[in-house]
Amino acid sequence: MIRQKILITGASSGLGEGMARAFAAKGRDLALCARRVDRLDELKSELVGRHPGITVAVAALDVNDHEQVPKVFAELSAELGGIDRVIVNAGIGKGYPLGGGKLWANKATIETNLVAALVQIETAMEIFKSAGTGHLVLVSSVLGNVGVPGHKAAYSASKAGVTSLGESLRAEYPSGPISITVLEPGYIESEMTAKAGKTMLMVDNETGVRAMVEAIEKEKGRSVVPGWPWWPLVELMKLMPPRFTKRFA
Repeated sequence: MIRQKILITGASSGLGEGMARAFAAKGRDLALCARRVDRLDELKSELVGRHPGITVAVAALDVNDHEQVPKVFAELSAELGGIDRVIVNAGIGKGYPLGGGKLWANKATIETNLVAALVQIETAMEIFKSAGTGHLVLVSSVLGNVGVPGHKAAYSASKAGVTSLGESLRAEYPSGPISITVLEPGYIESEMTAKAGKTMLMVDNETGVRAMVEAIEKEKGRSVVPGWPWWPLVELMKLMPPRFTKRFA
């Protein structure tokens, strides 16, 4: 099934921006939202210039402004004439060792990555239930499979929550009419991962986004992306004693 009208949150940079380019190249209509609307306007100009047959709608949205989420989703849906797929992608990577005196950083990560994701999920599901169909994509992380010490503790917890919400929905809708995909990206180059520096396991943005879009298009229930080397590593992570997971911090 082709999902023609796709909404992506956090689309002004990184994985969201990359997915927007990939879907535009496939001729899909896009609803893009993020806090930095100037970046969205630039992206819109680029995409319609390269692919004049598509429609691109953009809107400013801070996903932590919970009252604005349903309003913006509704406005973008009206502009595109409906939404077939919602990709819950907006997130941050702030964090500090628990008990280290920077509660604000960990709290911001949990609120943005998990609580705001819940609001987006609720909003998308209402749209899909009304339409009788739809595809919800949740961008989690390989770190959602394990507790990670240090500055990634809150981040891994937030992504574990996102994965759990997605798995709950997969159990509720095992055969439709709403399709659920939980993506677990490994280390992919983006604005967020740039702060952590390069690692041997990091792939470039184009390679990572290609793997994500392929999994989304196949509407896989749950997918580690890119599969190599991350799929076997995730299975190993699940078996590791907690003291060894610091290697992923």
